[in-house]
Amino acid sequence: MGTSGEKIRCSVGITAYNEEANIGALLQALLDQHLHRVEIVEIIVVASACTDRTVPIVQEFMARDPRIKLIEQERREGKTSAINLFLKAARAEICVLESGDTLPHEYAVEHLVRMFEDPTVGMVGAQKVAVNTPDHIVGLLSHIRLRLEHQLCLEIPRLGEMIAFRKVFDQIPPDVAMDEAFVEAIVVQRGMSVRYAPDAIVYNTGPTSIRDFVRQRRRNHAGHLYLKHKYGYAVSSIQNRRVIKVVLRELWGVVRFLWVLFLLAVLEGYSRLLGWYDFAIRGERHVVWDMAWSQKQNVQAEKEREDQTAQEPVPTPLARSVRKA
Repeated sequence: MGTSGEKIRCSVGITAYNEEANIGALLQALLDQHLHRVEIVEIIVVASACTDRTVPIVQEFMARDPRIKLIEQERREGKTSAINLFLKAARAEICVLESGDTLPHEYAVEHLVRMFEDPTVGMVGAQKVAVNTPDHIVGLLSHIRLRLEHQLCLEIPRLGEMIAFRKVFDQIPPDVAMDEAFVEAIVVQRGMSVRYAPDAIVYNTGPTSIRDFVRQRRRNHAGHLYLKHKYGYAVSSIQNRRVIKVVLRELWGVVRFLWVLFLLAVLEGYSRLLGWYDFAIRGERHVVWDMAWSQKQNVQAEKEREDQTAQEPVPTPLARSVRKA
């Protein structure tokens, strides 16, 4: 697969329930994907008992591109049921599964699916990025949680909103709510690896109320506990030691950042005090500057060195700010 110029073929499945606000943009984003070593052979939308314009919008796209297909469910039977319909219809060995309330980056499918050139890879997950501005406490909590999840995924993948996997099973048991976690368990049991593709970006909007935040996290945790209880598989986010380790690393970055801010405030205050002394006591206007000679460097060379440093992995965004300071 994927050798000698042969592209990796994939089927994309979208589960949708009343997604008229996003489904058009999602389908267009999939049609506009930049693909080189990957080929999307079909895009299958499973619309579950939609009462809005989701189905008509999908039908409009079907008229434009024959790869787009629609499966309608008369009753809403849960995401697992919709996924099973997709699995039954999918023709490619590699399946990409995406929620109807997300939007993939233009290189998301390429970066996600090309990892299956390695025959030992059984499942790959994308990085989730919330697009709503964290201008309130719940939005900020959602952004922090996604950043922590990203750091955890770099160590042990915990996959969600957009995943790709080998079609090594026919269906997901109907009693399983956390579909991506079950797929992860099957892949691991088959002796294949689970990978995280941080350069495969998928956008979504996080909860904007405390009630929705709690509802989402409560549902996810209950589903993971059931999976562990019945099938004996624990996802990485349920392994408390690993989560605590990531949280402590982030907190250390916060402590360092706060220390740098404190030091900055002290130096700024001291400098202003000296400036007041020069002006008010000595009458010094600094018309001829006392040069800060450490600034006199080759700007181009320093810029190139900084650009090279910025490309190196840094544990957290806060740590990056500290290092630059």
